[in-house]
Amino acid sequence: MSLNESLEQHKDELLQALERDDRERLDAQLPELRSADIAEILQDLLEGDDELRARALLDSLPLERQASVIGYLHGEEQLVFTSAMRNDKLQAVLEDMGSDERTDLFKVLDEDRREVLLRRMAHREREELMRLASYEEGTAGALMTSDYVAIPMGMTVSRAMMRVRQTAPDAETVYQLYVLDAEGRPAGTMSLRQLMVARPGAKVDELMIRDVIHATVDTPQEEVARLVARYDMLAVPVVDEDRRLVGIVTHDDALDVVEFEATEDIHKGMSIGQLEDGVSRVPLLSLYRKRVTWLVLLVFGNLLSGAGIAHFEDTIAAQVALVFFLPLLIGSGGNAGAQAATLMVRGMATGDVGVRDWGKLLGRELLVAGALGLTMALAVAPIGVMRGGEAVALVVAVSMISIVLFGSLLGMCLPFVLDRFGWDPATASAPLVTTLIDASGVLIYFSFATLILSSG
Repeated sequence: MSLNESLEQHKDELLQALERDDRERLDAQLPELRSADIAEILQDLLEGDDELRARALLDSLPLERQASVIGYLHGEEQLVFTSAMRNDKLQAVLEDMGSDERTDLFKVLDEDRREVLLRRMAHREREELMRLASYEEGTAGALMTSDYVAIPMGMTVSRAMMRVRQTAPDAETVYQLYVLDAEGRPAGTMSLRQLMVARPGAKVDELMIRDVIHATVDTPQEEVARLVARYDMLAVPVVDEDRRLVGIVTHDDALDVVEFEATEDIHKGMSIGQLEDGVSRVPLLSLYRKRVTWLVLLVFGNLLSGAGIAHFEDTIAAQVALVFFLPLLIGSGGNAGAQAATLMVRGMATGDVGVRDWGKLLGRELLVAGALGLTMALAVAPIGVMRGGEAVALVVAVSMISIVLFGSLLGMCLPFVLDRFGWDPATASAPLVTTLIDASGVLIYFSFATLILSSG
């Protein structure tokens, strides 16, 4: 049985137990499901307008498990469940969460409720929560957790192990340890394995790796994710402006960033604005607004293609067979341009290429695009001979090479141009590139046709 089938089976059994108020069956089923799976079931219930059963299912869990499940939900979904909670229960849920999840939930609450909860918290917890909530979204500070294991310099291995045991229950991860100097700055790092196999009397200063790769609180979250991927890190330490360690970004949070950024780039690549939520949960009006702007702009862009065709009416009237090849040519150019743009946007997003590589990439693209255009021209030339004779075949072949070459170079260069002006390279979307190449392809095709056929 697949994971999805198993989840569906558990969901059906849970819903049946809820309908019958079968507490014994609920208690037997719930421990078999992970918190992420329970959160998915709650999401399905909310999408089906079954809020009452969703609340009943969440209330069936112990408080600590409720906190874990709520941490997997999106902001609007969290509000559905927390809005009905008493302040004392919500405070307990917040206390059972990790510091990063606690901060995310705190941010979606309304201002009045935040003030009430802050007044009920201990001073240290309140200060930490307000500090974490103050960092700008999309930065390492907003992504990090303050639940980590730190060891002072000069400590022996045996004492360091005692420190790990004391702090491990509240830590996000214990596999990576950070050695701090007297000012709280990271002096080194070491793995739990290193600590466990070391001689008890040895000093951690002798074992630690002193070259600490770190991020600052204002480092963009995608750069943090790149650090995790590049150096295979379990967590990235985050320092403040004084270089004091204030938190860590764990690899699972970095994976969430990678998924978010990839989804955002894909949406932009199809001229869709950033969605606040998943496509299945975003309101219809919001989905319409995200898609309509670019589509309307591209409609006017396509009018240039129509204007180009109108300009060459005499050429078309003289050789009607030219019309047969028009969709083929501009479609080929658009496809080649979209391919090139996608390669460049993704390469820039992963750090594989940068503006410094533009000259080298331009030369490579000229060779590849020229070869592609020539191959496609040879493929379509025989059809040109059959449809309109050798002159039309020559027009089609030369136009194919030129349009594919132009489209590929435009698709490759546009992301760099956008980046140069401070815009997101992902804006060089497939619809935008295709529309520009459609208009240009019409001009290229019929210009060659007018030149070659009139001279013949």
